[in-house]
Amino acid sequence: MRNAYAVSDVRAAERALMARVPDGALMQRAAAGLASVCARLLSQVYGSQVVVLAGTGDNGGDALFAGARLARRGAIVTAVPASTGRLHEAGAAALRGSGGRLADVTGQAAGEAIAAGDLIIDGILGIGGRGGLREPAATLAALTASAAGEGALVVATDLPSGVDADTGVVAGAAIRADVTVTFGAVKPGLLVDPGASYAGTVELVDIGLGPYLTAPPVAAALQAADVAALLPRPGGESDKYRRGVLGVLAGSQQYTGAAVLSVGGAIRGGAGMVRLVSARAAANVVRQHWPEAVITVIESAGHAPIEAAGRVQAWTAGPGLGTGDDAAAMLAKVLASPLPVLVDADGLTVLSRNRDLLAGRAGAATVITPHAGELARLMNGAHDEIVAHRLESARRAAAELGVTVLLKGSTTVIATPDADEPVLVNPTGTGWLATAGSGDVLSGLAGALLAQGVLPARSAAGAAAFVHGLAGRLAARDAPIGAADVLAAIPEAIRTVWDGEP
Repeated sequence: MRNAYAVSDVRAAERALMARVPDGALMQRAAAGLASVCARLLSQVYGSQVVVLAGTGDNGGDALFAGARLARRGAIVTAVPASTGRLHEAGAAALRGSGGRLADVTGQAAGEAIAAGDLIIDGILGIGGRGGLREPAATLAALTASAAGEGALVVATDLPSGVDADTGVVAGAAIRADVTVTFGAVKPGLLVDPGASYAGTVELVDIGLGPYLTAPPVAAALQAADVAALLPRPGGESDKYRRGVLGVLAGSQQYTGAAVLSVGGAIRGGAGMVRLVSARAAANVVRQHWPEAVITVIESAGHAPIEAAGRVQAWTAGPGLGTGDDAAAMLAKVLASPLPVLVDADGLTVLSRNRDLLAGRAGAATVITPHAGELARLMNGAHDEIVAHRLESARRAAAELGVTVLLKGSTTVIATPDADEPVLVNPTGTGWLATAGSGDVLSGLAGALLAQGVLPARSAAGAAAFVHGLAGRLAARDAPIGAADVLAAIPEAIRTVWDGEP
């Protein structure tokens, strides 16, 4: 698990540690780690052009001391202050003493230095920064982006300037880094988009904070070993019932493929049996693809044959179901049961008009899997606001609705109604997963893990998102794919997790 801590908790840990070490020790540890990463990124340090964009605080000091270390190894280091005439005093003195030079932020030399840089160190703002960059720092960010387009490497100190450390929100101009060297602990804004997309590769430098981080993390990214420990493996005594029976309420006369993909996700995800309740057209297509599925056909409008499906241990409801009165009636019956239920797709649209259907779910595991548009409808919010504030949006929805929320998107985040429980962040996936039907596969996969009865809703959702994202990467290998390709790659993804990769 890659844990991420709130800024206030990191600050408290820093204060506790600084009381036990000599003055400046933490800054030197950070600078040493930053310089080491920069040296590794450069083909050779000697003669390389290094630019330090330096703020006035400790973040700027870290960057300047790192620049001094690189200058002592023969790099040509230029420091550009992010505000007129001000730099971290001790860091600037160390850089000058090592042969580095200072450029005026408003002068031509600053722009020329950035344009000529082989590597640019962003030390403008630290984890205490809020909001987008203001001038003249915003201009420095634009010049840095231009230099990066010409091949310069950009390394952020602790956090890309302009990214909110606690949330990942980017509210204006910001530095986009190739690598972020973060100190002591990962910050949530490095894991969650849009901030994560500005951070590049995140490298954690240990400066000794570990024993002093006494507060629980606020976010955590699952790793392959975590997911391997979660995924159930059948033993010699297993049978189809012990492996979990999932009920799937999906598909309609119009939308047949959603049922195929959701049922397939459940089967490939390890369910011992899948019982589908669906319209005849969808049922016929599912029989052709998945003859092992047990199917109950919806014979007439107004008839909701949920009980006729037989015994199940969890439900996945919604993909391709439709949004009319019949769909609402069937979803209401599923949600009235005490079983774990996952609601996706059309089921979420029904819920957005009938949120009282969740009223009786207290104590029963409930997972919803919206994308930003679906969550906006559920919460009477704005799509763009949810995209920009993914972490906060998922937390708020989980608390208000009383369910586990798996918010899909460029960063998938999973929040529960328990405010003290860290939000899970999925580190796998690819942009190629943004394809029709991909979410239907995920709904079946997550439902299968719920049906097996050994994982709480949060863990089942997190493991499913990890495997689904990895399946997308394995299927795509940087080429276009469809949802069926993701579905076919699930067994390989699970084997990859169990083998200890990636």
